[in-house]
Amino acid sequence: MSQNVLRHSRAHVFRRTTRQSRRLLSTDPSQQPAPEHTLAAPSKQAHHDSPHSSHPQSPTCRNPLSSPSLSRLSPGPRPLPASSTSKPSPIRYNPNTPTSDFDHSFNTVLSHLPRQFGANQRLTVPDETRKVLEDVVGTFEAPIRYAFAYGSGVFKQSGYEKSASKEPPMLDFIFAVSHPDHWHSINMHQNPSHYPLLARLAGGSLVSRFQNISPGLWFNPYASVNGVTIKYGVTTVESLTSDLLTWRTLYSAGRMHKPVRIIKDDPRIRLTQQVNLASALRASLLMLPEEFTEKQLFEKIAGISYTGDPRMSGAVPMENRNKVANIVEKQSDLFRELYWKLASGIQGVHWQQGSSIVQDNDPKVRVLRLRRLPATLLKAIERHYASQPSYASCSSDEGVFWHKVASDDSLTTVIETEIKQIVRGPATVQSAKSVMTAGFGKSLRYGLAKARKWWGS
Repeated sequence: MSQNVLRHSRAHVFRRTTRQSRRLLSTDPSQQPAPEHTLAAPSKQAHHDSPHSSHPQSPTCRNPLSSPSLSRLSPGPRPLPASSTSKPSPIRYNPNTPTSDFDHSFNTVLSHLPRQFGANQRLTVPDETRKVLEDVVGTFEAPIRYAFAYGSGVFKQSGYEKSASKEPPMLDFIFAVSHPDHWHSINMHQNPSHYPLLARLAGGSLVSRFQNISPGLWFNPYASVNGVTIKYGVTTVESLTSDLLTWRTLYSAGRMHKPVRIIKDDPRIRLTQQVNLASALRASLLMLPEEFTEKQLFEKIAGISYTGDPRMSGAVPMENRNKVANIVEKQSDLFRELYWKLASGIQGVHWQQGSSIVQDNDPKVRVLRLRRLPATLLKAIERHYASQPSYASCSSDEGVFWHKVASDDSLTTVIETEIKQIVRGPATVQSAKSVMTAGFGKSLRYGLAKARKWWGS
């Protein structure tokens, strides 16, 4: 395929993703905060964010949305960003460039988005860590469109201080690529020891097909790169953006609810990641009371991807049971940097640094957040309530139906249950896939290490 065809194809896909994302994003984090209802044009779609809509009245299902919306509470002052020892540089990424001249991804020239769009995703790490991460990614010869690092090897977590004298935690990466079969073929040639024997015999094409099984990743654990032990997952740009937009599996999207260090940037993924962060914030607000602390919010957000994960439930004891609390305790400043400005653009949320967060829980306000949830979760909630006779009688009027759902006292439980259902299947499948992707020896080693965390927590 010629370069021109590839360029036009990517531009078409980017425009399509942009249209989908625009319907879900309520605010541009690079701009001044604004109320949700001022940032989207009126629509009859399921993601319609305006509380003013015209619906036929009925004796049993009166439309409560005809009254004016409540005023938006003004946000408090923006908290100071986390301290950084890393200063951005406007130079493109080059693995052969000295450490001090590495760019920080967001200063790379990107023609489709404003340079400061998604600035909240720019989380800093110490220069030493940044150099290690960028050097690792720079060693791969196969083309990587988007790369990020995450986990205890990148950001501090409680519970790891005790093991400071022991082997450091493995560095975790996820790479998004355009053509996985081609990527794995190149990578097998460069790094054959990263793959089990069966995968090398099967070749890049079959590895790519196996990767496509939900949730759409191939992981290589205990790979040695530049003297560092890493685990890296490979997915496609299409699979990643789909999960970020719709929460189809919540496997990649859930990891990106928490702080990650972006190493190679892509405008399409940056855009859909902003939608993903806003979705996590809205879902968490719907599961929290009228007044709560920052810690409660961050733990609710961080816990989304672990809800329903068999490794956390004890069904397959392979993760620290205090994982969520351990993450939030050491990374509160990073969570604040990710979500504060997004929250200041959501109607009825008052978040001032160092104090409790207050939200307006009136059904007319809650319904705005509810109908902007990702499609997979929203459809699951709709199916749950539509199956009940008292809600089915209002199903002909979408506005009335969703207002009644937003008024239900058990909505929090329903959302948690449906998230659990989304997470459980893909998480279980990926755990089973690891035996094939890593090989028996590495899988046993990885499983035992995770099991020790569960029993020691």
